[in-house]
Amino acid sequence: MTMPTQGPWSPRPIRHAGGLHYGWIIVGILVVVQVIGSAISQSAGVMVAPLRDPHGAFGWGIGTIGALLAVYYLVGALFAPMSGWLGERYGARRLMLAGGLLYGGSMGLLGLVRQPWHFLLAFSVLLSLTQSICLVPLIAAVSGWFRRRLGLATGLLWAAGGLGAALLAPLVSTLMAQLGWQGTFWSLGAVGGGLILSLTLLFRDRPTDLGLTPYGATAADAPEVVRSPALERQRRQAFLHHMRCTRAFWDLPLIHGLGCAGHGIVLIYVVPLAVEQGLTLVAASVILSLISVMSIASRFLTPILAERVGGKPIMAAALLIQGLTVLVLCGAHDMGQFYLFGALFGLGFGGEMSAYLVVNRQYFGTGPTSTLYGLEMMGALLGHAVATGLAGLVLAVTGSFLLILALSMVFSLGGTLVILHLESSAQVLIPHWEASVPPEAGARQRGVVS
Repeated sequence: MTMPTQGPWSPRPIRHAGGLHYGWIIVGILVVVQVIGSAISQSAGVMVAPLRDPHGAFGWGIGTIGALLAVYYLVGALFAPMSGWLGERYGARRLMLAGGLLYGGSMGLLGLVRQPWHFLLAFSVLLSLTQSICLVPLIAAVSGWFRRRLGLATGLLWAAGGLGAALLAPLVSTLMAQLGWQGTFWSLGAVGGGLILSLTLLFRDRPTDLGLTPYGATAADAPEVVRSPALERQRRQAFLHHMRCTRAFWDLPLIHGLGCAGHGIVLIYVVPLAVEQGLTLVAASVILSLISVMSIASRFLTPILAERVGGKPIMAAALLIQGLTVLVLCGAHDMGQFYLFGALFGLGFGGEMSAYLVVNRQYFGTGPTSTLYGLEMMGALLGHAVATGLAGLVLAVTGSFLLILALSMVFSLGGTLVILHLESSAQVLIPHWEASVPPEAGARQRGVVS
């Protein structure tokens, strides 16, 4: 039933220091969580060289390492839609608490790795689950805090995350040189897990938890409605049914998969390629930092431009840049060439990943899109899994880095072609989806449904 509200719907916006809306605090919290979560994936490329070193503590074959990394992405891909659903069902804050506990425990186990099966459990399974939790329901939660300026909020989130990621690759390699394998991951786990758990105290799932309206909401916007879990489930089912009838629902996860396959090969194998060409591990890790630094501008601008001119052309441009700049690596033999590649590739890499929340809003409005974002992340991680495993196999059989660079280009440019198949993002594709649910679960009303 619908409960009447106390007076007209005009919740007083709670302002914080300097008149700052709490939505921007949520963005700041998620920046920290994203940077911590990025330590997992950023560490992957740096770990390949010591794991492969025949004179080191491991001495594993490149095929074994590639397979273990592929399992990491595969587990994340399978769990991503479930983590999106869990976020909608139980709230992002509870998932954040679980993510902090998993992060600390999994990093602790990673520091104890001695055999491939140890790595499989700690990294490929447990840390994969952790990253899905940190990246899917938590990042998707930012949409509910912004009725307007979602592009700016998303751009700030991804750009700041890129800046943090730029520091992680040399940090991890330096920690390995100073503290060793165990000390590196134990310290990362203690600091990162502690930060996530601490920030859980400040995080909130939605503006109504604090008596707020979303940033940019006006009196003309319909108010938020608190519904029972049963009614929310009906809404999610109806929304998902309507989304499935669009090309965008199927194409967006595929595009994200192809884009991530394209840059996933580079992020994992550019460091061992550079080391093979004579660079030290620390010097080679700077390539990953350059990619992250140069991606900051495109991470920030891509969602803003997508919000203004439409996501379809912006996403196509990002993937095209990502694919074509791999050509620079094909003839790279010295530090300058590798660093030039990192600078150019980062522009496309940053733009590939950062527009999905805005594009989802453009195609599907303000409905419950966490599950869709989970499916998109499933596509992304499947792309990483297939590309990492396939590239590792090709490298193990042929020993040729040129072949895996060609694979990277094929994936990125293939994603560009799929973008052309998308519908126009000029208007919402399913504007009347709420007409198919019962009135008490339908369009937002001025009240609270119980």
